[in-house]
Amino acid sequence: MNLHNTVTAVILAAGKGTRMKSELPKVAVVLNESPLLLHVLRNIESAGIKRKVVVVGYRKDVVTDIAKSFSGVEFAEQTEQLGTGHAVLSAEPALAPYSGYTIVACGDAPLISAKSFSELIELHKENGYSATVLSAKMENPTGYGRIIRSADDGSLLRIVEEKDANPEEKAVNEVNTGTYCFTTEDLFSALKQIGNDNAQKEYYLTDVIKIFRSLGKKVGAKTLTNALESHGINSPDDLALAKQYIDKGLVGV
Repeated sequence: MNLHNTVTAVILAAGKGTRMKSELPKVAVVLNESPLLLHVLRNIESAGIKRKVVVVGYRKDVVTDIAKSFSGVEFAEQTEQLGTGHAVLSAEPALAPYSGYTIVACGDAPLISAKSFSELIELHKENGYSATVLSAKMENPTGYGRIIRSADDGSLLRIVEEKDANPEEKAVNEVNTGTYCFTTEDLFSALKQIGNDNAQKEYYLTDVIKIFRSLGKKVGAKTLTNALESHGINSPDDLALAKQYIDKGLVGV
């Protein structure tokens, strides 16, 4: 796939993952003989993205050892777990001076395919967006941030985390996969403006969407063709289900 060197991937891999009932960091949990993080790195590599920055935190020694097996991987450290926005901001030194585009991906979402990463980048570039969110339509959206679109033209208005959503917003079945493409310069400008006035008292990466809209910048959303790719790993049951999806050929990993 012909994506040139203007794209850097930032992979969020700093979390502990307490629900996995493992001493390992969540991204080190093994799915079909490979740690989750390696699945993500492989798919990003297959999309033609050569430069990768892995944000580490909990058990950074373990995560670093896993990622080192890939060429072209750099590391940034999130010293405190203050939210996804703060995690991406931790990678700022590695991405300066700003140029090109930044993919943000979760190290515990191993099923998002190279094709989906490529399509996300292409849509972002073609439309001149500052941010493009990879979304999925789900029968049961519980636990995910909701994609709120305009009733008039279907354009992306904002992303609302479930804990901050009202009943009407919770009824929305289009969700945020936690994967994005940003224009790098716009991303870090907006990140410096986000606050933590929310239920979690965290700095949400999703808040940059509202900031971009308030500045008159364009934002968009790309809906996954195969919603199963959005399946994240938060528990042993999630891991077992991901294995089923792969073994049955339901996802292209």
